[in-house]
Amino acid sequence: MSDDSVIVYDAKNMVAGRLASKVAKAALLGRNVVVVNAEKAIITGDRDTVVQAYKEKSNIRTSYNPQRGPFHNRRPDKMLRRIIRGMLPYPKPRGKKAFKRIQVYMGIPYEYEEEEKVILEGSKYRSLTMKYITISDLCHELGWRNPEVA
Repeated sequence: MSDDSVIVYDAKNMVAGRLASKVAKAALLGRNVVVVNAEKAIITGDRDTVVQAYKEKSNIRTSYNPQRGPFHNRRPDKMLRRIIRGMLPYPKPRGKKAFKRIQVYMGIPYEYEEEEKVILEGSKYRSLTMKYITISDLCHELGWRNPEVA
């Protein structure tokens, strides 16, 4: 595919689920998709409720093998990529090919600084006085330590 088919989405102040559905659809249609500023995407809901839900997901253990997962990523870019994967028919070959066409980055990489970024107005979170948590804050709550912030 040519570079003309690359779509660059800016995830800043966008609801993660709405963004993920648009990214998944573009990838299913054969476009290469790049998402930048993954750490600034938003998950709506009460902060404590969202953090508790993610912590409960990672505490599933079995009696015969307590070390067994599921193990969830704590990095913002990998967490958003996993959210996008949930919007794809991943077990099928069509979904796996689409998932390979998706790249997610924290911040803006050098090669995409000059690219025109798509900002989805329908996915933006307009009321910033309501309850929400950014993916970066959620990852810090789950134990991710950013070497740039430390």
